[in-house]
Amino acid sequence: MAFAITQTCCSDATCVSVCPVNCIHPTPEERAFGSTEMLHIDPRSCIDCGACADACPVDAVFPVDRLPATQREYARINAAYFEPGGTPESPDRAESGEGSPAEPGPNFHDWGEPSFDRVLPSDFGPLRVAIVGTGPAGMYAARDLLLHTPAEVTLVDRLPLAGGLVRYGVAPDHPSTKKVGETFARFHTHPRVRMHLGLDVGVHITAEELAAHHDAVIYAVGAATDRRLGIPGEELPGCVSATAFVAWYNAHPEVAPDAVDLSAERVVVVGNGNVALDVARLLVTDPDTLAGTGIAGHALAELRRSKVREVVVLGRRGPGEAAYTRSELLALKHLPGVDLLVDDHDPRVGPAVDAAGPGDKAAVLRDVARGAVDWSLPPDSPRRRRIVLRFFSAPVRVCGSGHTRAVRVTGGSGELEIPSALVLRAIGYRGVPQAGLPFDEATGTVPNELGRVRDRPGTYVVGWSKRGPSGGIGANRVCAAETVGSLLADAVAGALPAPAAGPKAFRRLVRRRRRRGRGDG
Repeated sequence: MAFAITQTCCSDATCVSVCPVNCIHPTPEERAFGSTEMLHIDPRSCIDCGACADACPVDAVFPVDRLPATQREYARINAAYFEPGGTPESPDRAESGEGSPAEPGPNFHDWGEPSFDRVLPSDFGPLRVAIVGTGPAGMYAARDLLLHTPAEVTLVDRLPLAGGLVRYGVAPDHPSTKKVGETFARFHTHPRVRMHLGLDVGVHITAEELAAHHDAVIYAVGAATDRRLGIPGEELPGCVSATAFVAWYNAHPEVAPDAVDLSAERVVVVGNGNVALDVARLLVTDPDTLAGTGIAGHALAELRRSKVREVVVLGRRGPGEAAYTRSELLALKHLPGVDLLVDDHDPRVGPAVDAAGPGDKAAVLRDVARGAVDWSLPPDSPRRRRIVLRFFSAPVRVCGSGHTRAVRVTGGSGELEIPSALVLRAIGYRGVPQAGLPFDEATGTVPNELGRVRDRPGTYVVGWSKRGPSGGIGANRVCAAETVGSLLADAVAGALPAPAAGPKAFRRLVRRRRRRGRGDG
């Protein structure tokens, strides 16, 4: 019986490297890699060896005959990828170079298989590399340095716990996704690693001081804030960023336990990405099912008190253009005690769903109820909860006097108000300036070339701060390989500035600054 890849696929391609029969696609060598929502196993080629399941860092691979009822559709999704017309580009044509390239994916360009064969440790002297940020991007870079070179690595993070978005950005009901953090954690105690948590570059020490104690510095600082709606009333209490909401239920130390009030019966979530669906799902999930997860205690207590009966997910575009993945949408269909409804206020909604092809995400909605909603009425049932997907609708104003009362949206023949005391904006993350680095305001990234920060010899960037806030955990693997490759090439060329002080001096500096509580400048 073949294996199938399911919802939590992180696309880091570890499974590809261990497959003995090349039945997992797209591979990093294929043009479609990075542009598909997940990897897929060809049931005709799979030999049922289980190597992929053993290697998967997020427990996303299962035998088809053991898939639970809520996951059985993934057997069909895996098989359909290999049917004619089921792929952006078939594996055979991708390998031969024939055909048109796949549509641009979340990585903005095609990635190659990580390789460091062109650089040998003997080509350069001992390296001390600092990595700022311990999320997936930073830890993939650390892994490559530790496995392929004799470099000493200093891990720096401003937060008291390591993990970045794996720790503070993954929904608690996705525990298998969080397991990738265990893979990274084994490098925290590597003999060539020194880790400094609660150390903020730009506050406790300067970027110049960090660089002065290392041959190179890699910044993996991610995208720390959210994009704004840019509409009137957005600053009203009750209009909250999904970034803050996610941090709240993950016990982020910079978000207060009482930051979220769930006393409203209806919540409006603005956005159509995976974060929007995560937020919607958490708001209507039975708190008892979350009790055994890593959810913050204060969040679980608030969810138990919650009066939320309905969550409205607003999408500016249609069901075929939504940014969420098919996997996350499928999960909404299997929530116990929760109804899913597509608001058919716009005549384009029905045809978009009905005309969707088998592999299109809109086709997932074909058997979902559709109907009109009277927004002047409170949510229908006191016993069941409901998620309403409203497409072709954009917010134009958050209404209220002193607190959010409703959100005015487009749709149909004009505008209408959807009453809600809580509006969550989930339209994407955005990078913020990092002390000591250049910053591109238009893209929210650090200007770079193949990870090299412009006009900063020995300074590099990786992850969302490098390429923008898109692409999942696995996208950081090849992104980090590119950056580390640039760093090693510079080491071979003798282009790295020599550090002015050694590791002991750095540790003394860190201890001194921590006692003061802040940096000198």
